[in-house]
Amino acid sequence: MTAAALDRGYAECTRLTRTYGTTYYWGALLLPRSRRRHVHAVYALCRLADDIVDAPGATTGDTTATRAALTDFRARFAQALAGDPRPGDDVLAAVAHTVAGCGIGHECFDRFFDAMAMDLDVTRYETFDELCGYMEGSAAVIGEMMLPVLEPTSPRAVAPARALGLAFQLTNFLRDVGEDLDRGRVYLPQADLRRFGADPFRRTVDDSWRALMRFEIERARELYREAEPGIALLPPASARCVATAHRLYSAILGRIEARDYDVFTGRARVPSLTKAATALGAFVHAPGAATVTAGTGR
Repeated sequence: MTAAALDRGYAECTRLTRTYGTTYYWGALLLPRSRRRHVHAVYALCRLADDIVDAPGATTGDTTATRAALTDFRARFAQALAGDPRPGDDVLAAVAHTVAGCGIGHECFDRFFDAMAMDLDVTRYETFDELCGYMEGSAAVIGEMMLPVLEPTSPRAVAPARALGLAFQLTNFLRDVGEDLDRGRVYLPQADLRRFGADPFRRTVDDSWRALMRFEIERARELYREAEPGIALLPPASARCVATAHRLYSAILGRIEARDYDVFTGRARVPSLTKAATALGAFVHAPGAATVTAGTGR
């Protein structure tokens, strides 16, 4: 792999993050350039795998083609990790370079790809514990992947990093209920739906739906609270990065509330100007000052 090909790979990782992972992008701007590209690389790998299983029709009918595409992508990544990327796999070569340079454990990626494969077979989760089994590989492990990039000062940072990954994922599930229904998936635990008498397939915001969403949003906010102590276990630039991402992502919960829990007719978003202003503000505050109580931003 030439230096030029590696640069192309990292450039594409940056483009993917800027286009699809704006919260990660704005947070990573607070890192030194040498660390920033590693955040982009981890995000890009996850984005590309996600795109395979979330493509229109990928899991609503015959999943043979989707399964083959995911298997091929996983094999190509393994080849890149082994130091022999296929021609044209510049992004995967960049990710492999990040994995080696930051010392990210390879088993993290086994858990991640196993979770992506679950989306081809599992469309419902009975309990929150069962959902957490899925999120172990789709979310908690992302926190573990990012942690070596952020260079924590203590091994105690692992649990908060995992909690933040779970908080991000649960926020996504609450924001994207309507989109996931179109893919034939329901990530909200079936036991919770029954408890509140809520039915997402009605795509109606009624009292039972509001009660369910209030419950799930509080669950997500508790995960954000669990993640907060980890910020103090990071060096200053990394602390500002994570605190900014924490603030911006948790603010999505407030946006859902502001829409009266309507996650069917549009997506709850934090405006780009707010993201830019939050990242800029982090430059002029001490690392801890950028943190907020989860979900208070609107």
